[in-house]
Amino acid sequence: MASSEPIAKKQKIETEESLLEEIDSCQNEIDALNEQASEEILKIEQKYNKLRKPFFEKRSSIISKVEKFWVTTFINHPRISSILQDQEEDCLHYMTKLHVEDFDDVKTGYRISFHFKENPYFENDVLTKEFHLAAENQSATDFNQTSTSSAIKWKEGKDLLKELQSKPQSNKKRDMEHKSFFDWFCDNSDPVNDDLAELIKDDIWPNPLQYFLVPDIGVYNDEESDGDSEGDEEEIKESGSECEDLDEEQEDDDVE
Repeated sequence: MASSEPIAKKQKIETEESLLEEIDSCQNEIDALNEQASEEILKIEQKYNKLRKPFFEKRSSIISKVEKFWVTTFINHPRISSILQDQEEDCLHYMTKLHVEDFDDVKTGYRISFHFKENPYFENDVLTKEFHLAAENQSATDFNQTSTSSAIKWKEGKDLLKELQSKPQSNKKRDMEHKSFFDWFCDNSDPVNDDLAELIKDDIWPNPLQYFLVPDIGVYNDEESDGDSEGDEEEIKESGSECEDLDEEQEDDDVE
């Protein structure tokens, strides 16, 4: 009886190892399908990037006719406004276009371009920040992300980075990592955790109108509220007048 226990234990181990091998085989099949799905998704994304492109271009053309569109959009965005200094707000009044585009091979990265008309701050017509994503060691799960930014050609005495670094922070709520918008733009030390770039790419760029319209929506609601209040006041006055008339009629009846 005692001699059969090691045999049973050995058979149990062998059975478990066999099952684990089967699980591993299934997992390999799942991973292969996941990789295939990723490739298909990238192809679809590339297809629809091309389909969306003319509409983005048309939208940009229309936006260029709206005064202060992009600076208003940035000011109204809670995350960007948290690091936007007053001097930078003035600079962004000269911004005419924002453009975000994936590289031809979507999985390799994207670029964000800020277009400016002639302004008193720098010589550049376009400031570009690019994010490059490359696989490491031929592994699909290990990536190395880097970023680069245009060199800003500041005009004499107009370098906002130097100016802002020499001044104490205002009472605005500031981002813990970046002191200002241009500080973020020039910083390429940690592109993997650049959430601001992701917000511009995935939140503002797809639908900037939702942020541009924030104040108008607020004004509209306020006007509605004011209208309701005026209506309520009129109803109260009318109700008050009716009560006074009833009181006068009652007094007359008492006198009679």
